[in-house]
Amino acid sequence: MKTSLYPVMSLRDIVIFPHMVAPLVVGRTKSIRALEDSMEKRTEILLVTQKDSKVDDPSEEEIYRTGTLAVVMQLLRLPDGTIKALVEGKRKAEIVSFVPHDDFLQAEVFMRDDVDDDDTETEVFVRRLRKQFESFADVHRKIPREVIKSVKTIVDNGKLVDVISAHLPLKTHEKQAILELDSIPQRIEKILSTMHREMELAELEKEINARTKKRMGKTQRNYFLGEKIKVIQTEIGQNEEGVDEIGELEQALEKKKLPKDVLEKSAKELKKLRSMPAMSAETTVVRNYLDCILELPWGKKSRAKIDIVKAENILDEDHFGLETPKERILEYLAVQAQVKKLQGPIICLVGPPGVGKTSISKSIARAMGRKFTRISLGGVRDEAEIRGHRRTYVGAMPGKIIQAMQKVGVANPVFCLDEVDKMSTDFRGDPSSALLEVLDPEQNNSFKDHYLDLDYDLSDIFFITTANNLDGIPLPLQDRMEIIRLNGYTEEEKQKIADGYLIPKQLKVNGFKPGDITLTTGGTLEIVRQYTREAGVRNLERTIASVFRKIARDRLKTNQRNKKYKVTAKSVLKFLGTPKFRYGLAEERDEVGLVTGLAWTSVGGELLQIETTLMHGTGKMIVTGKLGDVMQESAQAALSYVRSRSMRLGLQSDFYQKIDIHIHVPEGAIPKDGPSAGITMATALVSAILKLPVRHEIAMTGEITLRGRVLPIGGLTEKLLAAKRGHIKTVLVPKENERNLKDVPANIRRSLEIHCVDNVDEVLEKALILKEGEVLFKEVSLDAIVGDFTVSSHNAPH
Repeated sequence: MKTSLYPVMSLRDIVIFPHMVAPLVVGRTKSIRALEDSMEKRTEILLVTQKDSKVDDPSEEEIYRTGTLAVVMQLLRLPDGTIKALVEGKRKAEIVSFVPHDDFLQAEVFMRDDVDDDDTETEVFVRRLRKQFESFADVHRKIPREVIKSVKTIVDNGKLVDVISAHLPLKTHEKQAILELDSIPQRIEKILSTMHREMELAELEKEINARTKKRMGKTQRNYFLGEKIKVIQTEIGQNEEGVDEIGELEQALEKKKLPKDVLEKSAKELKKLRSMPAMSAETTVVRNYLDCILELPWGKKSRAKIDIVKAENILDEDHFGLETPKERILEYLAVQAQVKKLQGPIICLVGPPGVGKTSISKSIARAMGRKFTRISLGGVRDEAEIRGHRRTYVGAMPGKIIQAMQKVGVANPVFCLDEVDKMSTDFRGDPSSALLEVLDPEQNNSFKDHYLDLDYDLSDIFFITTANNLDGIPLPLQDRMEIIRLNGYTEEEKQKIADGYLIPKQLKVNGFKPGDITLTTGGTLEIVRQYTREAGVRNLERTIASVFRKIARDRLKTNQRNKKYKVTAKSVLKFLGTPKFRYGLAEERDEVGLVTGLAWTSVGGELLQIETTLMHGTGKMIVTGKLGDVMQESAQAALSYVRSRSMRLGLQSDFYQKIDIHIHVPEGAIPKDGPSAGITMATALVSAILKLPVRHEIAMTGEITLRGRVLPIGGLTEKLLAAKRGHIKTVLVPKENERNLKDVPANIRRSLEIHCVDNVDEVLEKALILKEGEVLFKEVSLDAIVGDFTVSSHNAPH
C-alpha cells in the first residue's frame, strides 16, 4: 500500500466529493497555514470533515478518516483576517496516520478508488439513478439546471455518483457515509434510498398543502402558514401541545373588567388580528396594542383605610417641618374619609432644590396607603411624550402617563410629575399644553392618549407636581393646580434634620455604629454656614458624608477600629479644609453710605450690602455690581425721591448738579435684579449726602415709588431667615407684607424686631443715626416749595 504525505484541513458541516468545486471561508489558524502551504508548494490538500462542528480545534479522533484530496484554485484574503478559498476535489483518500507538524495537521494517506464491476447489475443501477435524479430535481427546484444537464453527459460511473451526492440536500453524516463506500452499486443504492425518502416527504408536504388550502377556503388564504402548522401537528399527533395565543388574548380580555367602548374596540382589533398572517408587521402592532389595553388598570384600585393620626405620624417621621403641605394632605384625607368619591386634588410643590419636594410625595403615598409612581418632565419638549404617538408611526408607543399607569397597576396611585417647570417647547409641540388636560379635574376623567385612542379615567389619581420656580410654568397650567410653596430650611431646622435624619443615615452608609461619631451643634452649624450655601439639605448630607469618609480612612490607617470621634466647629476645618463660602454677617459698626438690604435667591435669602459714595462732579449717577434693568431703575427712582425731598432734608434744590453719585452692590460677578432694593438704595443715598451713619444691626427690603411709598415684595420668609442667620436685630419690611408674617416660623419672628413701614420717611427715621436733638426732616411750607419751582421756571431760558 503506497502512501504519501499531505497537509490536512478539517471542515465544518460540509463534505467535499471528488469532481466538486466549492468556495470555503477559512478562519482557523491551522487551516489557513495548511492552505498556504498547499498553495506555496503546489501540492494537493486533504479535506476531511470533523465529527462535531462545534469543536474549534478538533483532535485526530474527532476527524473522519476518509476525505478528498483537492487542489486549491484560488486564495483571497478578507479584511477581517479570514481567507476565502476556491477548491476542487480530485480523488478520494484515507488517512493512515498523522505526522506531527507545528503549524498544521498533516498525514500519511493512501488513495481509494471506486470498485466498478461494469456488469449488467451496475448498468441497471446507473440507469435507475439517472432517472430517479431527474424526478428528484423536478420536485426540488433548488438543484441548478446546469447540474441536471451535466449529469446526462457524464460517462464515468464514479464521477456520476460523486456529482449527484454533492448536490443532494442530505445531512453531513449521510454524505460522509456515501463517500466512505467504495462499491459503485452500494453507493448508488444508498443514494436511491435517500432520494426515495426525500421524495416521499415532498409528496406528503404537497398533500398537506392541498388539504390545508381546501380547508381554508377563499377567505382564509392569508392564514395559510398557521393552518399548515396545524395540519402538520395533526399528522404527527402534537395538536394538543400547540398554544393558541389569540385564544389566550381573547380569554384575558373577557376576564378583564373593561368599559363598554374599550371592549368593543378590543374585539374589533382581535377580529382584525385573526385575519392577519402571523409574520406580518401589522400583526405585531395590533398585538402590542391589545397588550397595552390588558396591562392598564381599568378601575382596579388599591384599598386603604384612612387613619388621620397614623398619616400625620408618617409625614412627621419622614420630613421635618413642611407644615403647609402636610396640613393640606391631612385635610384631603379627612374629606376623603367622609365622602366616597372626591376629585383627585392637584398640588404643585414649589421650592428650591433639596427641600424635599419629591420625597414628600412618596411619604404622602405611604400615609394614604396608595401606590406611588413618578415621571420626570425635565427636558421633555415633545408633546408625544405626554400623549403618545399615533399607531401609524413605526415604533409607536403610549405616552409617559399611560406607561406609568401600566407600571403602577392601579387606577388611584399618587402620581408625581417631577420638574414640571423644566419642560421646553419646539416644533414638535408644547408638552405643557398637553398637561392641561391631564391636570384638569373637569377633563381628566376622559384623557385620550394618541396611541390608546380611548378615553382613560385619571380622576382618581392624586397628582403632585414639583417645580423650583413658577416662571417656567405657563399661567393656564398654574391655574389648574393648588400651589404650595416650600421655603428653605433655617439653620435650626437644618440642625435638627442633620441630627435626626442625615447623620444616622450616613453613619449606616459608611459602616459606623451609632455613637462612633458625634457631630456637635457647633460643628453642624459650621458646615451649614461655611461649606454649604443652599435652601435644602443635599449638599449638607454630601458634606457630612465627606467628613465620615475621612474619619473612616483615618480609622483604618491608624488601625483603631474602636476609636470614638467628636467633630466640633474647630475640627471641621481639619476635615474639610478652607471654607467654600463667605458667611454673610451684619456690619460690625455704623457706616455712612453703607446699608444692609435683603435679597431672595433660588437657594434662599441673602444679605445684600449697598454702598454709596459721593464725588465732585456734574450730576452723573453710576450704578455698578452687575445689576439688571429693574434694579438700575430702582436706583433712579431712589434718587428722584431724594431730590423731591431735598428742601425737607435741608439740601439745596440743585445739590445733585455739583456731585457725582456712585452706587455699588458688592460681589459684582453675581447678577442681581429686582425692585426690592429700592428703599435700601434711597437710605444709602440720604446717608451719604447728609453724612449720617446707618445703624449696622438693621436690614431692610421694599420697592420704592417716586412719592416715597414702600411697595410689597416677595420671598419674605427667606429674607427674614437670612437676616436671622446674619445676626441682624431689626428688619424693616413693607406694611403690605404684614399679612405674610404669619407664614414666617414663630421662632424667626421672635428673634427679630420687625417693623412694617409705609413710606421711605419712616425708613430713614428708623435707619439713620441722628445727633441728640437733631431733626431729619425740616418743616417747609408748600409755598416755599412751589416758589422754588416757579423761580426755577422763570430763570429758565426761553
